[in-house]
Amino acid sequence: MSRPLTSAEHLARLVPGSVLATRAATRRSFLRATALTGAAVATPALLAGCGGDSGGGGGGGVSFGSNEIGDIVAEQRQAMAAGFTEASGTAVELNEVDHNTFQENINTYLQGNPDDVFSWFAGDRMRFFADQGLIGDVSSIYPIQGIAESFQEAATGNDGNQYFVPQAYYPWAVFYRKSVFAERGYAVPATYDELVALCQRMQADSLIPIAFGDADGWPAMGTFDMLNMRINGFDFHIELMQGEASWDSPEVRSVFDTWRELLPYHQPDALGRTWQEAAQTLQQRTSGMYVLGTFINEQFPDDEDDLDFFTFPEIDPAIGADAIDAPIDGFCMAADPSDEEAALAFLEYLASPEAAAAAGTTGLPIIPANSEADTSKLSALQQKSVELVSQAKSIAQFLDRDTRPDVASTVILPSLQEFIRNPDGVDSLVKDIESQARSIFEQG
Repeated sequence: MSRPLTSAEHLARLVPGSVLATRAATRRSFLRATALTGAAVATPALLAGCGGDSGGGGGGGVSFGSNEIGDIVAEQRQAMAAGFTEASGTAVELNEVDHNTFQENINTYLQGNPDDVFSWFAGDRMRFFADQGLIGDVSSIYPIQGIAESFQEAATGNDGNQYFVPQAYYPWAVFYRKSVFAERGYAVPATYDELVALCQRMQADSLIPIAFGDADGWPAMGTFDMLNMRINGFDFHIELMQGEASWDSPEVRSVFDTWRELLPYHQPDALGRTWQEAAQTLQQRTSGMYVLGTFINEQFPDDEDDLDFFTFPEIDPAIGADAIDAPIDGFCMAADPSDEEAALAFLEYLASPEAAAAAGTTGLPIIPANSEADTSKLSALQQKSVELVSQAKSIAQFLDRDTRPDVASTVILPSLQEFIRNPDGVDSLVKDIESQARSIFEQG
């Protein structure tokens, strides 16, 4: 099988609005149908799809699997489901499950009776299931007006068809409170040495330099990505994710060696702390910085204006600091939806300016993938995020989206947690990662 498109190929040209689709939506009349009342909402404790048993059944509704519950993102999904129902007259049954349960059970979910439309991610996480025939081809709704060509490429499987609809994106960076930096006289570091010096100064000031919570496993992946792209460059990072470079190599050992130097500046006992709990220490001014995505703003409902960020500093001047993580979130369709026309219409709506506007009614707008969406309500932090992405030379999707999902979840995630537990065991760690990952990649 030919090599999948890399994140460089998908997103190096990512500037929202730089390339627009050329035709109107194919199901516009469907969305203009008679309005009904709001969407029905179901919140089961376990991940269980509500999709139909056969495709094209004309069931008259859409089941919607959402990987968020009880937070602002869940509210956004509820608002979008209601907005679609009002615009189209098609009822949406919302099946909400917490993020990690959804992630951990996705294989069983897709092989069982999945919802007609469900939350998922661009990149290899989508292509993996497209290759197995577990998600549906949505090429008929492309191109989508306002969705840039680069986003469409990120939604494209190895066979050239689209299996994903993008809705929002967010960059990863180093977040901090402007007021804390101003009060303490801290300067934003431009190099690794300056970052270490700042961490030492924060420790002397009785601050935790870097907030850290990895109870869920994936947050540490962002730190690995930043270090690997700064030390070894974007191309090596993608080659490593695609199984074309070795984890048991001097390059990867250098990443872990550098990370081991930084760990004493991280919040201790990270494996027992969620990212939200770690973010609260930044909110409470007991920590100074946090490597995370823009979604950290969820934890600053009343003082987001005090939140700012800088890109992870340069480590090697020859490589620079112009590669970032900027994952794209969106939605896929079941391979056999109960009503394919309704499911496709709902997907098209989810990528539209109208869906972005509906999400914004919750008080926290998304950073929309659709260039025609109203961005006037984006916060200063979100506007800066758009600028960061537009200026980046190379953009990765995030570790668990740039590699096979089974490699990410069964090999890399527990290995990074083991490193946090025992940072002195790098030699055996990289050998184990390489052995396990190589076995999976060779199985195809």
